[in-house]
Amino acid sequence: MPIVRIVQHMVYSGDMQGYTGNIEELTKQNTNFRQVLYTGKYMQLVVMKLNVGEEIGMEVHPAVDQFFRIEEGQAKFVVGGEETTVNEDGVFIVPAGSEHNVINTGTGELKLYTIYTPPNHPEGTIHVTKAEAEAAEAAMHQ
Repeated sequence: MPIVRIVQHMVYSGDMQGYTGNIEELTKQNTNFRQVLYTGKYMQLVVMKLNVGEEIGMEVHPAVDQFFRIEEGQAKFVVGGEETTVNEDGVFIVPAGSEHNVINTGTGELKLYTIYTPPNHPEGTIHVTKAEAEAAEAAMHQ
């Protein structure tokens, strides 16, 4: 049985008064594993890049719905044991409480953006690599 991370922290910020940008271009230009672009009271916009064969890792957000849009590449979503392939311009929604993983199954980088409702990462978070993201996650739960 795979190890599943339970992600329960939520961060709210009232500092930012809105956001605008070309999300397709910002997503395609992103070189970080994870970068938070905007954090509002009830939602958060994040861009991600996964290398070939890389995965987010099996996780569960008990109280967070998550919307994904693939801008470049191909992904396999594993949700509740079911696998679904999503290609460029496709979307996938993971309901709160669902065990899920996203795996880059393409031949190049996977570029996606995701919207968390409510926010799930500290405002301004940038993780250059997956290892950096995992270390930050472990430190938050100590």
